[in-house]
Amino acid sequence: MVDKPQSGELFGVPYNFERPSLKRLVSSYWQPGDGMLVEKPFGIGYTLNLANWRAWIVLAVAGAMLYQERRGDGEEFEGEEADEPVEVVVD
Repeated sequence: MVDKPQSGELFGVPYNFERPSLKRLVSSYWQPGDGMLVEKPFGIGYTLNLANWRAWIVLAVAGAMLYQERRGDGEEFEGEEADEPVEVVVD
């Protein structure tokens, strides 16, 4: 049998199934000269480059949205009763 390649690109999406090492993980998540997205050290696709300031903004926005969702007071629907029936008129 022919050995299948452990890393490469399929339809423009990178993949890498080689055993990850600590050095490879750190070097792939911290690439100062590259853009916001870099190839994943293990798996399929791309991940954030933590050496890029835009990646930190994305993480902050995602964290703020997660915090707001978990807080979930339901303040936006205070005036409405959810249990009352609603009348819908269709012409």
